[in-house]
Amino acid sequence: MATPAPKSGPGNLATFNILHGFPEALVRGMRSSFLADADYHHLTQCETLDDVRLNLSETDYMDALADMGTLIPTGLQKAAVEKLVTEFKYLRTQAIEPLSTFLDFITYEYMIENVMLLLKGTLSGRDINELIAQCHPLGMFKESTMRSIPTFESTPRGYQDLYQTVLVDTPVGPYFAQFLQESSDRSEVSNVLEEVEIEIIKSSLIKYWIEDFAKFVDALGGETAVIMGDLLKVRADTNAINITLNSFGTPLNEPAMRASDRKRLYPAVGHLYPAGTSMLADVGDEDELGRVLELFPMYSSIWNVHAAGSDGKSIDDAFYERDVQMLELAFEGQMHYASFYAYVKLKEQEIRNLVWISECILQQQKEEIHKFVPVFSFNAPWRAGSNKHSRR
Repeated sequence: MATPAPKSGPGNLATFNILHGFPEALVRGMRSSFLADADYHHLTQCETLDDVRLNLSETDYMDALADMGTLIPTGLQKAAVEKLVTEFKYLRTQAIEPLSTFLDFITYEYMIENVMLLLKGTLSGRDINELIAQCHPLGMFKESTMRSIPTFESTPRGYQDLYQTVLVDTPVGPYFAQFLQESSDRSEVSNVLEEVEIEIIKSSLIKYWIEDFAKFVDALGGETAVIMGDLLKVRADTNAINITLNSFGTPLNEPAMRASDRKRLYPAVGHLYPAGTSMLADVGDEDELGRVLELFPMYSSIWNVHAAGSDGKSIDDAFYERDVQMLELAFEGQMHYASFYAYVKLKEQEIRNLVWISECILQQQKEEIHKFVPVFSFNAPWRAGSNKHSRR
């Protein structure tokens, strides 16, 4: 069941600020909280984590780290995420429809990840308190709901009961129901949740979320539909490429399962859909995947980075660089909702950067410390050309 279409749009140049001017002004103000090039330079010169903390005390992270005793990468990540969640929740309290539903959509991804984390942790016998502590704060349910999820048996009937008694009342319940329904339509309901790995279930739920989110922003219309729609198309393509790449060497890459099970995981949106995803369903190794992506210029360069393996860059690094460029452009636009999504995702990238830098310092791997993607950097490849031009 898809989310109902919005009753009204985000507004246009004449009306947007009447409805959403204040929350947009807030998120614009949060632009100043991002670390600058000078901050990253100072952090990469640090010799100890105490030096990192000292440098961060002069940034927007000062209050977030004030009560922390000894700085460790996991503690830094937790403090930074909690800071982001506090800011996001404040934006959410200031939003009205349909912006409030748009912001809720952003949290659904984290809800799916939390549910999958709890289910996967239960299968491996991990402690529930440890699992809940690892859940993302933006995707938390009520504590009673979180503790109920791991109590169900890891059987098809147990998962049916999980949906009917717990997940049915959550925002991600419809996606779980859709997964069970499609599995039932293939006459595999008796074994589906026994045999399908948790990661495949997660990929299915993320697929439904992307498709639902794309329908919602398309119904909003205006600049939101154009800019946010493009971000979701690229996100869908990224998922399809990663699913294909990660399936090599697994049962999903068997000829009989490529066109059925693997193809079902590809979102029905994106620049690759439908021609590209149909071709992806037939590939059996990395060479064939590369030949398919060569037909799509926006992905051929990313694949070439992966194939060459130059500078130690992975395909994920190339995706991160592409995402940061698109998100920065989306954030700097006006009169649309994509700036809110871009803010959250750019902050997540900044947190990844902080964790990477602190881990490199802790493990004394300073030669690897510069392998991160700074946000709003004047030295970024996509800004370097304009900077040179402006200096002439």
